[in-house]
Order: sequence, then C-alpha cells, then structure tokens
Amino acid sequence: MPSVNALYNDYKARGLEVRLIAFRESADVVRRAATERGYTAPVLLDESGDTSGRVYGVWGPPTVYLVDRQGRLVGRGAAGIELRPRSRR
Repeated sequence: MPSVNALYNDYKARGLEVRLIAFRESADVVRRAATERGYTAPVLLDESGDTSGRVYGVWGPPTVYLVDRQGRLVGRGAAGIELRPRSRR
C-alpha cells in the first residue's frame, strides 16, 4: 500500500498516526510480509483477530480504517483506494 507509506512519511511529524494491523497470522509471516512489501509504518499484530474484528469490524483485509484519538471509527475504505489528505481551505 504505497499510499499508506506516503501518508505515514508525509504526516507523522504533524501528528497523524498510521498503523498497519495484521490479524489471524503468525508474527513470522507478518514480519516477512511487511519487509517484502516495504512498509514504513509500524505493523501491529492481532493474531486471533478478536480485537480488530470485535471492536472495528475488520474481517477481510486489506481495508483502511480511520480511528480518531478517542478510538472511535470515523471512516473506512476498501482495498485499492488512494489515500490522500483533504486539501485545506
């Protein structure tokens, strides 16, 4: 997901937190995939899938979820969308 890497690199200094969450995979598989795909954002692991599924309704990757500072789901998008920040007016 190159657009995730771009968002992470461009906006981390301005306070945007980007986390990739892998679920229902082993740590070794996730580590290898993150390295092969060149992810720059931190990758979190929910091996059982219980937390990501129960709290945020994540059942099929890749999906993008936007969560506010209070942990509330404020947006979601399907795989293949281009992530871009809104322009400031």
